[in-house]
Amino acid sequence: MRYTKIIIYALLATLTSWCGACKKDGAKPQADIFYTTSLDGYTVTFTNETTGATSYKWDFGDGGTSTDPSPVHAYPGKGKYVPTLYATTAGGVTSEGSTVIHISKSSAVKLDDNSLSDWDTVTYNSAVSGAGGGIFRKAKFDYSSTYIYFYFEMATTVANGDIFDFYLDTDNDPSTGYLSWQFSGSGNDVLLEGAMLQNWLDPYYFSGADQNSFSWSAQTISEFYQIGTVVQDGSILKFEGAFKRAKLKGLTGTGLRLGVSATKSDWSVTLGTFPDQTTAAFYLNMSE
Repeated sequence: MRYTKIIIYALLATLTSWCGACKKDGAKPQADIFYTTSLDGYTVTFTNETTGATSYKWDFGDGGTSTDPSPVHAYPGKGKYVPTLYATTAGGVTSEGSTVIHISKSSAVKLDDNSLSDWDTVTYNSAVSGAGGGIFRKAKFDYSSTYIYFYFEMATTVANGDIFDFYLDTDNDPSTGYLSWQFSGSGNDVLLEGAMLQNWLDPYYFSGADQNSFSWSAQTISEFYQIGTVVQDGSILKFEGAFKRAKLKGLTGTGLRLGVSATKSDWSVTLGTFPDQTTAAFYLNMSE
C-alpha cells in the first residue's frame, strides 16, 4: 500500500578537469548512469543499473553515504531529499546523477499482512471505552500521507451484521457540519454508514445552512475504504481498516474529529458508541 517506485533517468555531469588542448576523439568514456528507487515508509532501496563504472559512491542527501552498488537507506523522517550517485570508470572519469525523493508521514500499519500485531506500535492515538461505550472496548487510530487507519475491539461477531455510522468532522470546525447529540465538540461534514464488515459502507456529505435546514447528500465514491485483518478472539471481535484520504472530502487536512456508532442489523437498537455516548468526539492530530 505504501510502496512507490520512481524510475530515474539521471542527468550526467562529467567531473573532469578542463583542458583546452584535449581533442574530442581522445576523451575518455564515462559511465551511463541509471538507477531506480523503491520507497517503503522511510526506507529507500536503490537499484543500480549503471553501466561502464567500476566503483560507486552514494550521497543520500541527509548526511549519509555508501559505496555499495545498490544500497538500502533508512531516512530519519519525512521531508525532501536529493540523493546523488557518483559513478567512476576504470579510466578515472566520474559522472553523477541525482533525483528528488519526497518522504511523507508513514505508518507501521499494514492491512495485507494477515496480522494485527503491527498495531502494538500505535500507542498515542488509543482509547479504552468506558461504561457508556456499549459493545465497544478499545479503539486505535493512525495515519499516513495516503490513509487514515482504524482498529477496533468490540463485544460482537461479524455474523451479527452490525451497522456502523462514522461521523467525521473533516475540517475540524464545530461551527460547520452536523452536530450529533452522541458526540460533542464536532461539526460533522461526512457520514459513513453501513455494515462495514459485510462489504457495505455508503458515504454522505453534509449539505445545508444550519442544523434546522440540512440533509445528507449521498455520494458515489469507489474504493474509499478497505478492511484488513479480522480476528474473533473469544467473545471479542478485533479488526482493522482504513479510509483513503484523497477520496473523502476534507481528509487531507491536519486534524480530524470523529465518533462511531454501532447499531443492530435491523436498526432496532443502538449497541454502543466510540467514544462513550455524549462525550467529546475523538481528536486525531494529523499535523506531523
